[in-house]
Amino acid sequence: MNEVVMNPQGRVPLLKATEVAKILNISLPMAYRLIQIGKIRAVQIGKGRRVRPQDLRQYIESNLTTEPEGNES
Repeated sequence: MNEVVMNPQGRVPLLKATEVAKILNISLPMAYRLIQIGKIRAVQIGKGRRVRPQDLRQYIESNLTTEPEGNES
């Protein structure tokens, strides 16, 4: 989970809230809210915030639900 995703120039791409919303299939205001309240870690750049791919992955992993009991396929 601690892998760093790098582009060909050796830089870590940072995601905008619009990209986070698209990846999670949620509204843009919800993405902003998750970033603002700290549910998704972000990097402060000036007045804006960007999300590292590994932080988005961690948010997804920490919100996985377990299979309900007795629901065997």
